[in-house]
Amino acid sequence: MGLPALVPEPGLPGRVSIHEVGPRDGLQNESSLVPVTVKAEFIARLAAAGLRAVEATSFVHPKWVPQLADAEELMPRLAGLSEQYPGLRLPVLVPNERGLDRALAHHATEIAVFASATETFARRNLNRTAGEALEMFRPVVERAGAAGVPTRGYLSMCFGDPWEGRVPTAQVVDFGVRLLELGCTELSLGDTIGVATPGQVGALLQGFTEAGVPMARLAVHFHDTYGQALANTLAALRAGVTTVDASAGGLGGCPYAKSATGNLATEDLVWMLHGLGIETGVDLRALVATSAWMAGQLGRPSPSRAVQALAGRPA
Repeated sequence: MGLPALVPEPGLPGRVSIHEVGPRDGLQNESSLVPVTVKAEFIARLAAAGLRAVEATSFVHPKWVPQLADAEELMPRLAGLSEQYPGLRLPVLVPNERGLDRALAHHATEIAVFASATETFARRNLNRTAGEALEMFRPVVERAGAAGVPTRGYLSMCFGDPWEGRVPTAQVVDFGVRLLELGCTELSLGDTIGVATPGQVGALLQGFTEAGVPMARLAVHFHDTYGQALANTLAALRAGVTTVDASAGGLGGCPYAKSATGNLATEDLVWMLHGLGIETGVDLRALVATSAWMAGQLGRPSPSRAVQALAGRPA
C-alpha cells in the first residue's frame, strides 16, 4: 500500500537512534520466566532487524528481578553478535559496584545506571535517598570509565510520581545534571508512569537547555499509560532530541510502580519516524515479525498497534 505515507516535517532531525529496551526493561516485569534461549534469539532478531542499541539484560541481584537472574548465562550466548552486525551495542544495567564487577567479568562494553528524580521512588526502588543513590553510582561510573566502558544514566519519574504527584522541572534538571556530572555520557529522561504531555516534555527539555545541557546528550523514555507516548516523542524531536527509547512489541512496565504500563512500542515509533522521512536503519517488517514471534513465546497478543496492523500482511 506504500504506507506509511512519507511527508517530512521541517525542522525535525534527519536520523533518530532508537535505544531498544525490550530484552531488559520489556521482559523484567513478566511473571513467567522466559527461557534464556528465547531471550538470546529475541536479541539476535532485533539486531537482524537493524536495531543497533539493544539493552540486553541487568546485573541486579536475582532476588529483586528474578526474570533477569540468567544474565551470566545470557551474555556468552550473545558473543559474536557485534561482529555479525557492525555497530551493534549491547548495554547492560548495573545497580552498584557488585553489578559492575559481574558485567565486566562478562565483557560488557557499555553499562547503564538507574536513578530517580523523586525521593519516594528512590527509597522504594533503591532503598536510599535520591542523593545517596547518586553517590552510590559515582564509583560505578568512574570505574567503568577507567575500563573504557561508557555509562548511560536513566532518570525515572521525570514528569510524575504516583506518591508525590507532578515533579517540578527544576528538580528533574538538578538530578539530571548531577548524573551527567558523574560522568554519564547520555541521560535518558523517563516518564515512568506515562503521565507526561507534550507541553511538559517541551518545558523539561527547555530546562535542560537553560542549564547548558546539549540535546545530543539527552534521550527520552516514554510509557504509553495514557496513550501519549508518540505525541510526547514528537515534542521531543521538535526540541532537538535524536535518541528515543522504545520496546519491541510495547513490552514492559515497572515492577516498583504498579501504575506504569507498557513502554512506547518500537514498531509504532518506527512507523511514525518513517512517515516523517526520518531514518532509523530499522526494517519495520522484520521488526514486526520479531515482536509477533515474541508475543507467541509469551502466549498473548502484542499491544503494539503497528504489530496488530501489520503482522500477517504480505510484505
